[in-house]
Amino acid sequence: MALAVTAYGNKVLRKVCDDITAEYDGLQVLIDNMWETMYEASGVGLAAPQVNKTIRLFVVDTAQVYEGMNEEDREDLFEEEEGVKEVFINAQITGESEEFWAEQEGCLSLPDINGEVERPWSIEIEYYDRDFKKQVKTFSGYNARVIQHEYDHTEGVLYIDHVSGISKRLMKNKLAKIAEGKVAPKYRMRFAK
Repeated sequence: MALAVTAYGNKVLRKVCDDITAEYDGLQVLIDNMWETMYEASGVGLAAPQVNKTIRLFVVDTAQVYEGMNEEDREDLFEEEEGVKEVFINAQITGESEEFWAEQEGCLSLPDINGEVERPWSIEIEYYDRDFKKQVKTFSGYNARVIQHEYDHTEGVLYIDHVSGISKRLMKNKLAKIAEGKVAPKYRMRFAK
């Protein structure tokens, strides 16, 4: 079942999330619902705070982007990796490259705005997958960017926290409209009260 996406202005998006165990009530249903919500909203990632849950859980599907790209764009954004479709539980970024790159980002919780964000080109991350098996992996390029974006959500950080001061000032009116519930994306949203 597709859930409402938590909109900018809701305090849940600013909370540092809690680790969970494999016994977390309704975990597998929540994961299925998050996938459905993400796809309905045409997203490539979704974190639990975006569906009003303050737990360290997010889903990422960059495989759909990889499949839709031409070979040249794949080489630029994915290098030797392919897209990934993965569940990340209790994730911790344990390392990052010295190389950074800037790219436009958007967010389902902040519809209709984008901003340039500089992030490490590659990261090492420890997490549990959907079956609660521990994983330690390195991701780079577009995969690393999306994972870092969703990881930030579990830390109470939004991509707009990384944009320049000028860009943030230019977004101010749009952010206010989102917080006031004056936007109408093609997916359901949960606005702050």
